[in-house]
Amino acid sequence: MDINLSQCFIAVDDHDKALAFYRDVLGLEVRNDVGFEGMRWVTVGSPAQPGVDIVLEPPLADPNASAADKEAMAELLAKGLLRGVIFTTDDVDATFERVRAAGAEVLQEPVDQPYGVRDCAFRDPSGNMLRFNQPRKG
Repeated sequence: MDINLSQCFIAVDDHDKALAFYRDVLGLEVRNDVGFEGMRWVTVGSPAQPGVDIVLEPPLADPNASAADKEAMAELLAKGLLRGVIFTTDDVDATFERVRAAGAEVLQEPVDQPYGVRDCAFRDPSGNMLRFNQPRKG
C-alpha cells in the first residue's frame, strides 16, 4: 500500500502578499485560486512535484467560526505560532540569498546541522516559519 502526501495547508492573512512571496520569490506555480463565502484559498506547488499542493488558506477556514475564534487564530498567526513548512533545495545558500534579498525576515542563516542537513529559516509575510534544507554532501 502506497501513501503519499497530496496537500498541506499554510494559514495566510493576505493572499496577495502570500502569492508575491510563494510564487514570485520561491518560484512556486499557482494551481488554483478559489473564493467561497468571503474566503479565498490559493493552491501553489513546485513544478518538480506536480502531485503535492500547498493550500494558502485563511487562519480559520470555517465560515461558521465565531468572531472570537477567528480573532484568536489571527493573533496566533501574527505571532508565528501556527504552521511551519520545510522545503528542500539543491542549493540552500543560493536559496537563502534569493529569499533574503526579497526582504523576508531571516530567522536563521545557513548552517550545517548535526543531523545531516545544511539549512536556513525565514518567516513568510504572514509570520509562518519556513525552513529550507539541503542534505550535506558526504
